Amino acid sequence: MSTSAVAGSLSTVQDRQKKPRWLRVKLPTGSNYRNVRKLVDNYQLHTICESGSCPNMGECWGAGTATFMILGNTCTRSCGFCAVNTGRPDDVDWDEPERVARSVKLMDVKHCVLTSVDRDDLRDGGSILWAETVKAVRRMSPGTTMETLIPDFKGEKINIDRIIAVTPEIVSHNMETVRRLTRKVRIQAQYDRSLEVLDYLKNKGLPRTKSGIMLGLGETESEVIQTLEDLRSANVDIVTLGQYLQPTKKHLAVHEFVKPEAFDYYKEVGKDLGFRYVESGPLVRSSYHAEQHLF
Repeated sequence: MSTSAVAGSLSTVQDRQKKPRWLRVKLPTGSNYRNVRKLVDNYQLHTICESGSCPNMGECWGAGTATFMILGNTCTRSCGFCAVNTGRPDDVDWDEPERVARSVKLMDVKHCVLTSVDRDDLRDGGSILWAETVKAVRRMSPGTTMETLIPDFKGEKINIDRIIAVTPEIVSHNMETVRRLTRKVRIQAQYDRSLEVLDYLKNKGLPRTKSGIMLGLGETESEVIQTLEDLRSANVDIVTLGQYLQPTKKHLAVHEFVKPEAFDYYKEVGKDLGFRYVESGPLVRSSYHAEQHLF
């Protein structure tokens, strides 16, 4: 499961404590937000923006961007940062691509971000439904651009190729954390495998690849910089850095609330390394300003 679809939840353990002032957000407002809010309520549409209580929901909806999670709400992995249920998922719902596409059209989404749980129980890793969802959105909303925030598909190229074949404008896969903490934060994932997936996507000719990491889990400055360097070595174009927030008491605790100045510093480091776009700040999540990453 992607960053922070859920790590960004405002219903966190830290909310019951005093969070730093830079993590306080304004309630969503604006006519565009209210219109989308009404559509979501009236048609019972599902976005990860809402279910993850993303702090940027109002801003993104106002800009015509929304994130949808496919392949159910039960993940086969048990990452230490993520509040999505872990267990045996339901069967694949082959009507889901059409439902997502209808939601995108009803909400008049200009830039659609798709993400999913990990489906290691499936031979194709869910990649066939991924491709069908992209095609359905394109069919119903041909003017909508798309970002696919994909799992690693265990590094199996036949499954990654299905994503490449439908050519989303941006393909993203999150590193989530630094090498040393990967086993703790992303128990079933592998740091080098994620880098290989990102490198493979770019080598196959995709115009924009993207990744993201969370800070505040105990990483050091040098480890963050090394991760940024590794991502550039994999030819990643866009990177996001945001503050990890603990979804529940059962999840990894926040080691540190990283100050805004540190995020500003990492943004400059990323620019110097040659990323085409760097989004770095305490409230940044994978989909934040996603429409701007089309450059």
